[in-house]
Amino acid sequence: MRLYIGSTRQFIEDTVHNQIADRLKAAFFNYYRYTPSLSEIKSWRQSLASISQVFQLNNLLDHGIILEYQIPFTSKRLDCLIAGRDARRKDNAVIIELKQWEKCSPADGENEVITYTGGANREVLHPSAQVGQYATYLQDVHTAFYEPPKPVMLSACAYLHNYRFVSDEVLLTEKFAQTLERYPLFSMDDVDPLSDFLKMRLEGGAGLEVLGRIEDGKYRPSKKLMDHVGNVIKGNPEYILLDEQLVAYDRVMASARKGVGDRRKTVIIIKGGPGTGKSVIAINLMADLLLAGYNAHYATGSKAFTETLRKIIGNRGAVQFKYFNSYMDANPDAVDVLICDEAHRIRETSHNRFTAKAKRTGAPQIQELISASRVSVFFIDQDQIVRPAEIGSVRHIKEFAAKNDCLLFEHELETQFRCSGSEAFVSWINNTLGIARTAHVLWTGEENFEFKIFDSPESLEEASRLKAREGFSARMTAGFCWEWSKHNPKDALNDDVVIGEYKRPWNARHEATNLPKGVPKAQFWAYEFNNEVQHLG
Repeated sequence: MRLYIGSTRQFIEDTVHNQIADRLKAAFFNYYRYTPSLSEIKSWRQSLASISQVFQLNNLLDHGIILEYQIPFTSKRLDCLIAGRDARRKDNAVIIELKQWEKCSPADGENEVITYTGGANREVLHPSAQVGQYATYLQDVHTAFYEPPKPVMLSACAYLHNYRFVSDEVLLTEKFAQTLERYPLFSMDDVDPLSDFLKMRLEGGAGLEVLGRIEDGKYRPSKKLMDHVGNVIKGNPEYILLDEQLVAYDRVMASARKGVGDRRKTVIIIKGGPGTGKSVIAINLMADLLLAGYNAHYATGSKAFTETLRKIIGNRGAVQFKYFNSYMDANPDAVDVLICDEAHRIRETSHNRFTAKAKRTGAPQIQELISASRVSVFFIDQDQIVRPAEIGSVRHIKEFAAKNDCLLFEHELETQFRCSGSEAFVSWINNTLGIARTAHVLWTGEENFEFKIFDSPESLEEASRLKAREGFSARMTAGFCWEWSKHNPKDALNDDVVIGEYKRPWNARHEATNLPKGVPKAQFWAYEFNNEVQHLG
């Protein structure tokens, strides 16, 4: 998806006649079915006028341009991509990140600065780091930029058209040197260097032909989290963290470096709905913390998730993957960094019906987690509730962070990575199910994925099996909406889900010892390939 595509000549004409913001506004409404904010419209008007002047100055008129281009498989949009050929007739494209910033101050993270945006001073990615992640991501998933024999060469830069560098400039400090060398940053006084950067890659023109290659390119399917886990723990990262994902990641790494020797503990809360990449960040953090020599633990409240992670990882590092109730007897500060995924599944206490009476302290589970670690990281979805006894919430975590006099940081994840990155679809679902009032009252279906409502579970299952036969992955799922049946022997699969004549087991029983051949155990039910039995989970 993109809000504007065409020639640079037409783009310049639209800008000169003050029509470019209106064109983007109309395209935005046609696609998302609501009007963009006034601040976004103002940003388009000012930033695009500035880059248009640079194109005019350098006579870049025979080129292709895309504005507000949605990065594949995410909801993130890059500002501007211009395509053309260099002096040797090689196809090139340049991503230009446009900023209206005027000043910055330092931040702790490796890739961050602090600037005024969104009505407050915030910790955000350095513009060169941000645009560099976009370029790396596109080179990873878009065939036009990697497929032989002659992929389009992709470069990236940032243009801060309202910014004037000062002495001891924060954006030019040594920690950003490598990033700046690869993805240069240009201020309002750097029009000539920016011009040289663009002309070196685009002076040959013929940009609409190159743009056609990009438009015709294909996308790789997004990587599956579980396929990624084993590789990332072995030191082979595959995911590219974008924008607020990388900001959250860097906050944890910076806190780890400071927290080991700090008198005060640190609590970091990372909020995000389904598909915002919480577990991807958590897995990358776990791998990098272990490789850096920290005693890092990864805890969840889900047996299936934890056991699947342990199985994929194997003996290496599996002992570091635990449960929320694993810290009843832990020594204070025994763990450098404790990553708590799905923190909404935290319970009131860690004991259960099998806990010995002598060990039942009654201590809140959240207190045990904070006590056991120097830095506690909580990934949480405020709108998700799995079981009634699970009480994890941002308010609950913040209450105990205050009781323990912890340094507290909060981050919000917004970029959507599911449903082909469609924020519109997720917003419509939230509105339709009454989760939140949103602007997406109607679903237009104008997305590059299929969404259907079936008349029966039988027709849904048949459609899923057809997709599987075509080479797609497919899985029938059901929520916690049925009680587990108890009338069958414990080593059998029970028909827990019954809808008319449709009957399926929701899951294998954890106590089952004699499951049919090819049927996964309960903890691996949702992950392992299973072609032997029809099931839900």
